[in-house]
Amino acid sequence: MSRSRVVVAVLVAVLGTAAFGGCQKGEREGRAAGDGPDPSRIRVGLVLSVGGLGDKSFNDSAYEGLKRAEKELGIEGVYGQPEQMAEDEKYLRQYAVQGMDLVIAVGFLMKDALGQVSAEFPDSRFAIIDAVVDQPNVASLVFSEHEGSFLVGAIAGLKTKTGIIGFIGGMDIPLIHKFEVGYTEGAEYVRPGIEVLSAYAGSGPEAFHDPVKGKSLALSQFNRGADIIFQAAGSTGNGVIDAAVEKGLYAIGVDANQNYMAPGHVLTSMVKRVDVAVFEIIREVAGDRFSGGVHVYGLEVDGVGYSLDEHNEGLLPEDVIARVESIKRDIIAGKIKVTDYTAAR
Repeated sequence: MSRSRVVVAVLVAVLGTAAFGGCQKGEREGRAAGDGPDPSRIRVGLVLSVGGLGDKSFNDSAYEGLKRAEKELGIEGVYGQPEQMAEDEKYLRQYAVQGMDLVIAVGFLMKDALGQVSAEFPDSRFAIIDAVVDQPNVASLVFSEHEGSFLVGAIAGLKTKTGIIGFIGGMDIPLIHKFEVGYTEGAEYVRPGIEVLSAYAGSGPEAFHDPVKGKSLALSQFNRGADIIFQAAGSTGNGVIDAAVEKGLYAIGVDANQNYMAPGHVLTSMVKRVDVAVFEIIREVAGDRFSGGVHVYGLEVDGVGYSLDEHNEGLLPEDVIARVESIKRDIIAGKIKVTDYTAAR
């Protein structure tokens, strides 16, 4: 082989390693080892938020949407789990280099990284959850968290015996304040004068995966008289649920339906259908109907809501459910205005 051909072969090998090496973990986990790409199938790369699978909340819900698309739409899905924010851009870029039909960034923490990568690959399609990236090839999937939080706040206001309830957020940022404000307004709507305690686990991304801190904050609020605490804190919220069990009181779950985590102690969950958003944007790509811009998931499309199942049905009497359903209809009809903290800033 000539020297020039050797150089070309080495460059190809290096480029192939660079394109695929950083995502090997996601590739192995996303499909069976040894399987190569199928050019006849839509391929989707999902980049999870720091904390990865097992949070029983945000990331797990996004992954469920990917798996549903594999089953119902026949797409080929892979996913990557960055261990720190600094890796986000690498994962996004590598999936774009691999020619994925859609690359999904799970979480607002990837906004800057996706903005950079989507500009570099204008012919590729991207989506991001919980952030708006102003690029024509990016679908920004956002939710009306304030509306769903209003409903669980109303439930807390109707169910509290002490007249004191709590809220524990993960990272102290506008998006999480959106949950808090909606929750507080819902509680005050049904019980004027109610006291709402509030605390945040921190100011960095680690605040979303610190269940020990979550439990400590929850125990403090319970000891101050709260009997129900709503957590919007990723896996940090698992500690809030543990504290509710320990004290014999109630927590409210978030994002996914977390009622099963502690039957009898999770009053309800503010369900944010990240799984639906992921599935729907994949379905748009599969049907050649992808559109960039902002896609909003609110009460009117069941993008947010509250959970009722066999694990908590005994905790919510029919009169409470009837009142909350009436409130839900009034929000959809515009009769009740819920403050969107992020829009009001």
